[in-house]
Amino acid sequence: MRVVVFSDIHGNGRAVEKIILKNPEVRHFIFLGDGDSIVDRVAQRRKDLTFHIVAGNCDYGSFFPNTDIFTAEGHKIIFCHGHTMGVKYGLSQLSDFARSQGADIALFGHTHCRYYEYDDGLHIINPGSASCPRDGKAPCYLFIDMTKGGIAFNHVEI
Repeated sequence: MRVVVFSDIHGNGRAVEKIILKNPEVRHFIFLGDGDSIVDRVAQRRKDLTFHIVAGNCDYGSFFPNTDIFTAEGHKIIFCHGHTMGVKYGLSQLSDFARSQGADIALFGHTHCRYYEYDDGLHIINPGSASCPRDGKAPCYLFIDMTKGGIAFNHVEI
């Protein structure tokens, strides 16, 4: 099963449409906040797709949670924007929370920088920003390919 993860669109609805068009076989999309109203509008139009959405620090008045859980192919994914877990100052709070929930994947946004780390059974990943990256790289998103036999992650430029 392939899941697409993206974050931090900050008003760029075209980025969402590009990601969907580039991934016609994907049915599950995880959005990590900062632009949740745009993604929600797309989700309302695209009932054939499933969107898992959390609120970011710029999603004022959001009705989406700050953190959520998605399980697929035997993998438990904790995902959040990251602002409530202090990800700009370190990943220990996110890591501790993910482990306490029995997750093997922890996803976060907020920093606008691509990131991947594997630490003792936990994959910690930031897809970067789909609209305005801060790491000097192109806007991007993330594939997660999951099977019962393994898992693979790839950052993909838009």
